[in-house]
Amino acid sequence: MADPFDELLDALRCLPGVGARSAQRMALQLLERDRDGGRRLARALATAMNDIRRCDQCRNFTAQDLCKICRNGQRSDRVLCLVESPADVLAIETATGFQGRYFVLLGRLSPLDGIGPDELGLDVLEKRLSGDAVEEIIIATNTTVEGEATAHYLQEMAARHGVRVSRLAQGVPLGGELEHTDRSTLAHAFSSRLPMR
Repeated sequence: MADPFDELLDALRCLPGVGARSAQRMALQLLERDRDGGRRLARALATAMNDIRRCDQCRNFTAQDLCKICRNGQRSDRVLCLVESPADVLAIETATGFQGRYFVLLGRLSPLDGIGPDELGLDVLEKRLSGDAVEEIIIATNTTVEGEATAHYLQEMAARHGVRVSRLAQGVPLGGELEHTDRSTLAHAFSSRLPMR
């Protein structure tokens, strides 16, 4: 029979960025100082692994058919923000006052990795765009080669349905200095410049 302590260490190492030493520190903290916290963590993990699934409408995480954002009647159905992952939804919700809806792609187009339109749920997105509700999509994919290819594909899809498209602005970060900005970011910021109001 496997040693429970070794099992705990091994289980903690499944988390990103957690190596042997971090797992050991976490396990010792829970066992020596916070067994109640460890029990709570175990219950929360068990519940999450059993109950959390994808939202039927936006593909974000939820324990119900629709996530809390899709159930919120105060949000606008006219604007749909397309993101690569649930982490992007959390980032936008935390940093902005966006009051539209989301669609989580769960990745980006990458033919070399076998990720095509079907894996991104673009058939589901196409149905949403074919309705009358969505007037604008905001493409919020990452600025990687695959993210840009995905953005282009999404732009063409929206055009077929007469849906307006916007893209998150990219460029020099707030408080950043030009001399410390990498060349591609600076070039993109320069070519995407906007008139001052």
